[in-house]
Amino acid sequence: MSIWFYMFLIVLAFLLFLIIKVFIMKNEIRNIGNSFSNILKSDTNNLITNNTNDKSLINLSNILNENLKQLRKLEIEYKNGNQELKSSITNISHDLRTPLTSIKCYLDLMNNDELTEKQKKYLKIIDTKVNALTELTEQLFNYSKSLDIEQEMKKDNVCINDVLEDSIAGFYSLFREQNISPNIDICQDKVIRLLNENNLKRIFENIISNAIKYSQQDFNVKMYNNGTIEFSNKTDKLDKVSVEKIFNRYYTVRNAKKSNGIGLSIAKQLVDLSGGKIEAIYRNNYLVIKMSI
Repeated sequence: MSIWFYMFLIVLAFLLFLIIKVFIMKNEIRNIGNSFSNILKSDTNNLITNNTNDKSLINLSNILNENLKQLRKLEIEYKNGNQELKSSITNISHDLRTPLTSIKCYLDLMNNDELTEKQKKYLKIIDTKVNALTELTEQLFNYSKSLDIEQEMKKDNVCINDVLEDSIAGFYSLFREQNISPNIDICQDKVIRLLNENNLKRIFENIISNAIKYSQQDFNVKMYNNGTIEFSNKTDKLDKVSVEKIFNRYYTVRNAKKSNGIGLSIAKQLVDLSGGKIEAIYRNNYLVIKMSI
């Protein structure tokens, strides 16, 4: 055989080696990418491993593993800091509640005494400021609760009809106090979903309390067989622009009876985490909160 034939075989073998090498490297890079993606999505301390002796791929794995370690460290610091912030805010709000309650009691006692017009004027100013501070304290407390929203939720088969009925019943005394006669239409068919029941209650309670805040002595609930629920109430305190912002944290409406705007923000976060949808619509002077979950 000629020398050219042997050279051809050598080149062919080299090319075959390169093809196999490239195939193995591509496969290993794909495995590294999948491993990296899975580790990021899961709560695990695993690191990337590879089944090759290629120095470049080993170096790539080492770099990614160092970044994973750094990410875990930052995540732990974030969680610890988040918990510390929550605890601090909760403690502050509780510490403020006690003296504010005492001040309110003393103000009520003073209102029962004979006061001059000037004293009554000053007392009214103090009462207004105390109410504003109490409202801010409630916002702090609600914010501390909202920090826990994204924690892992235990889910069970929940009957949405029953939870909705119980949530509405819990506001019975407040409906009477506000002279509201609720119009309730809940489908007869039981709608079962895999949800966290406490979070579902919290969604309904926040929506209902918000409706009472803006309501003009009416409140309507309609639940359909597909799980869609519409809460509506007549109000002239809103417009299309404000309704578009109503799920924003701390967005408030100036003419509302109260100004705590975090309730619907929390409701939206919980609906989103549950895989559902929620929207606000303003039509014919009616605020409609429509959700499906």
